Amino acid sequence: MTKKEKKNTTSLETRSFWERNEASNGILLNETIKKYAISIFRAIILFGMCFMILQPLLNKVALSFMAEQDLYDTTIVLIPKHFSTSNWKIASYLLEYDVTLFNTIWVSILVSIIQVAVCCLVGYGFSRFQFPLKRFWFFCVILVIVIPPQTISTSLFLHFRYFNVFGHTFNLRGSMLPYIMLCCGCMGLKNGLYIFMIRQFFMGFPFELEEAAYVDGCGPFKTFFRIMVPGAKPIITSCFLFSFVWQWTDSFYSNLFLGKLKLLSINVSSIVDKFGIYLSVLNGGTAIAPQGYSNAILSTGILLVVLPLILLYLFCQKLFVESLASTGVKM
Repeated sequence: MTKKEKKNTTSLETRSFWERNEASNGILLNETIKKYAISIFRAIILFGMCFMILQPLLNKVALSFMAEQDLYDTTIVLIPKHFSTSNWKIASYLLEYDVTLFNTIWVSILVSIIQVAVCCLVGYGFSRFQFPLKRFWFFCVILVIVIPPQTISTSLFLHFRYFNVFGHTFNLRGSMLPYIMLCCGCMGLKNGLYIFMIRQFFMGFPFELEEAAYVDGCGPFKTFFRIMVPGAKPIITSCFLFSFVWQWTDSFYSNLFLGKLKLLSINVSSIVDKFGIYLSVLNGGTAIAPQGYSNAILSTGILLVVLPLILLYLFCQKLFVESLASTGVKM
């Protein structure tokens, strides 16, 4: 660039906005207005969407820290006048939080590990191997995704309530055996979705890596564990986190099979009834729990259930976002 051109560029940059707009016959002003209008509109839409998502959570947080007299004060919206943590203490007592939290953690981890392990094998088989009625079995996987589990709840109940082994009947309800059997048979919670996701991931995996492994003398299983699984860490991470979260908040399978095991999702569904009993014992007679106070305890119980998941997301946010991004590219 010559000195004359540099001088012209510098002088153009130092000119005022209106001088440059006049030189462009008003095009600069129109483009600037359009740019800021789009930015403001986008900000309003994003703020509205975020508010719609966060507003119920913020209401529950506000209710959980309100004293009983604040619940019936119409001048209070979100910020309590009498800050109190008694709702958290009562809700944690009614949930038996120390026991149910531990049970929910180990059940969720165990179920998630089994689901991801089995779905990886099945998804890899669908993506790489040819076998009889392959399309039909994959259609069955899609049906598992589409059809809600409530439609087969009666069959599941009767099957595991009167589980027959060589003519002997056993009641498997109240134990982890139905859960484990369903997960191993790819009929657990959301198993069809995990198979589909993993299958789509492996479909985009380079075939040359497997061919090189076969040339080096690896069999199908060795190739799967040595080559495919390490390369599938993003989708495995995504499926594990999805499985963990869904199992954590599941109440359908938990009530159907694990009624005797105290879990957060089971106990929070009956926290209002327990609160009524708690008040009757506390007052030395029959007592009806006020509606507003019951809603505050219920909101606090829901927060106690969701809080570990929020902490999990905060710690695994980077890994989770990276796994989803990598999975999306490969799909």
